[in-house]
Amino acid sequence: MKKFCLVFGISLIYLNLLAQQVNQSVFVISGQIMTDTGYNFNQINPDYFDVLRPTQLPAYKNQYGTDGNVFFGVRQSMLGFNSSTQTRYGELTTRFAFDMFGVGVDAGQTTFHLLYAYAEMGMFGVGHNWGLFCDFDGFPNAVEYWGPSGMSLCKNVQLRFIPLNGRNRLAFALERPGASADQGVYRDRIELSDVNLKFDVPDLTAEFRATRRWGYVELAGAVRKIEWVDEGNEAYDLSGKVVGWGFNLSTNLKLSKKSLFIGQTVIGKGIQNFMNDAPTDIGIENDFGNANAPIKGVTLPLYGYTAYLNHQWNEKFSSIIGYSAVKIDNSNGQSADAFRHGRYASTNLLFKPFPNVTSGVELQWINRENYKDGWTSSATKIQISFRYSFKEEIKK
Repeated sequence: MKKFCLVFGISLIYLNLLAQQVNQSVFVISGQIMTDTGYNFNQINPDYFDVLRPTQLPAYKNQYGTDGNVFFGVRQSMLGFNSSTQTRYGELTTRFAFDMFGVGVDAGQTTFHLLYAYAEMGMFGVGHNWGLFCDFDGFPNAVEYWGPSGMSLCKNVQLRFIPLNGRNRLAFALERPGASADQGVYRDRIELSDVNLKFDVPDLTAEFRATRRWGYVELAGAVRKIEWVDEGNEAYDLSGKVVGWGFNLSTNLKLSKKSLFIGQTVIGKGIQNFMNDAPTDIGIENDFGNANAPIKGVTLPLYGYTAYLNHQWNEKFSSIIGYSAVKIDNSNGQSADAFRHGRYASTNLLFKPFPNVTSGVELQWINRENYKDGWTSSATKIQISFRYSFKEEIKK
């Protein structure tokens, strides 16, 4: 955190120097206070008690305790700061925001969670923002925090180049690399204990969006190098490297003045950590004909899709209904209970009595299917949420 604050402070000083000869600056403070409550009819990983993720369903009977639990939370509450400054080099925009939804080592906690730390001017952007491979505009009007499992949805630290921005948008980015591996049935073998991931080049992502009166269509792509090095003294040399790649086709279609269709299709290999809810990027494959390396790492093929309908009944009431899924082609060295197929569906009714107040009830369902032991599990949840949002603009 100290390093982050130092870097962020230096960045602000640098941006302030760039912003000399300012005509006008606009600062916006925004956020929301949100309370979620609901009932989990089935068991799920307790670290994710207030969201539904197929990967967090039990991989075997009673892995996560009991069915039928009530939950309360305020983890979707957030605070953000935006600015827009006219400089001699063009408009400088910044965004810094966080919510209280703990992830990673903080999973299950109500704690600081960085959402944005991003600055953009002209054709260049730097910082923590949505990755170019994902399309956040494809997220339905839901109250559930995590959302559809079959869509690409990830934030990342990046250097972005935007040669075209307007009705047609073209952007490229170098993003922080990362991946994870499943050691499968060999996870207890000492030979794997000295194998470490290596990332010596960034991920390359790109997107092109064409926006028209009927909506938009977007095509995004990603390519990455994933390498691992065997640093041990065992007889086998398990070092290796692969190339991961993916394509994401997404759209928003205005079916009528009150109905919006949201769709997305993702395909690729070794791109699991780009997805909203998917397991590891690399799996183990048997190669017993190779005496020096009888197993090897391979990129796991992935396919995902999302289809949702947003409908506005009138000025105060709106609803969604939709379905999403993600499927992995497992490698033969993975365990029988490895994640293979995840499904997600939801519908809701939201009520907005005032412009800055929203309440609603949402029904969600998920399903998990294992690789080859025949196990499947499902979970259903009812969620009721109350949200008060605010926004204050200051001109200087």
